[in-house]
Amino acid sequence: MLTLDQHPSGRHYLQIPGPSPVPDRILRAMSLPTIDHRGPEFGELGRKLLTEIRKVFKTEHPVIIYPASGTGAWEAALANTLNAGDAVLMFETGHFATLWKQMALRLGLEPEFLTPPETQRWRCGVQPQLIEQRLLEDREHRIKAVCVVHNETSTGVTSDIAAVRRAIDAAGHPALLLVDTISGLASADYRHDEWGVDVTVSGSQKGLMLPPGISFNALSPKAIEASKRSQLPKSFWAWDEILAANANGYWPYTPNTNLLYGLNESLEMLLGEGLDNVFARHERWGEGVRRAVNAWGLEIQCQDPALYSPVLTGVVMPEGIDADEVRRTIFERFDLSLGTGLGRAKGRMFRIGHLGDCNDLTLIATLGGCEAGLKLCGVELFGSGVQAALEFFAENPAPGTPANPGNTGRG
Repeated sequence: MLTLDQHPSGRHYLQIPGPSPVPDRILRAMSLPTIDHRGPEFGELGRKLLTEIRKVFKTEHPVIIYPASGTGAWEAALANTLNAGDAVLMFETGHFATLWKQMALRLGLEPEFLTPPETQRWRCGVQPQLIEQRLLEDREHRIKAVCVVHNETSTGVTSDIAAVRRAIDAAGHPALLLVDTISGLASADYRHDEWGVDVTVSGSQKGLMLPPGISFNALSPKAIEASKRSQLPKSFWAWDEILAANANGYWPYTPNTNLLYGLNESLEMLLGEGLDNVFARHERWGEGVRRAVNAWGLEIQCQDPALYSPVLTGVVMPEGIDADEVRRTIFERFDLSLGTGLGRAKGRMFRIGHLGDCNDLTLIATLGGCEAGLKLCGVELFGSGVQAALEFFAENPAPGTPANPGNTGRG
């Protein structure tokens, strides 16, 4: 096992589905001297960030920025919109949907967990028809919110949030729609306003390519009105004080100044590239990795190809193979970190992250480490996943890359 004083040559391959590698450009921005968070220079930065971040969420309404992890933004979404004893409808898509449910219980809410059939548990997305059916049964409108995960980081499944909104509307139900897109934002297409989301929860350490430490609540007018009736205890998370201070680019407490420098740089990178290009890039990477898994003859955790995540791919191990032992071997032999299986998937699968500061060769090297590690652990592979990914990337170049450069004329 590596110790703190051992530093292998070359860069470590961090291919977990978050925290994702932080680009040098963002690291340099974060290294700038800290400024007065009450001074005019900071107010200018704050106003810019609060405007630009709306473009990533695709909203015209306020986005709250917290100096906290995504878990904090989960709590803020619930604490600002609900009251003790409120019923909330949630859907079991994986580990993080389960943790959000546990938080709701601790806050004194009454979560109801919709669970798919056993063969689909942790392998499918949100099933809107089950949400519609349950809301139709709730004639007294006891259910005050529907809470779902957009991109379930534990399984590699991206749910159809627009379909969830259609289900709520079809039931004629007034429940709020709260969505966790902590791992989806800035990697997978997300549309807060168009999809009728009331509170969107996200974090900094995934597609935004920042270290952990910033989280977000994107709000709808309906959510803001609900917050005026919410009696759950809150102070640090309270939207009203933050929105009032944000009007001038400030916060009611000390914000994480240097991480906000990094956020500013991240937004310039993402919006400069264009969000549609960012999403297409991630879709392409995801397909390349899945081609590799298919070539190996291994199973993908997500069972519905229409819901494959562009952020990560869950790779299921054959019977008798411990996924954590495979991960350990790959880490120790190739200095490559892969995501562990969580909850029900512990020991059964590992997760390959393909998001953020990445490129084709990063993924080819990652797949090479996986392929070698799988063989070292005695996994029989049908073919070369590296070769399959290479062929896919070569035949499907990134936008702006010549598909066939042809003969250069050199001998």
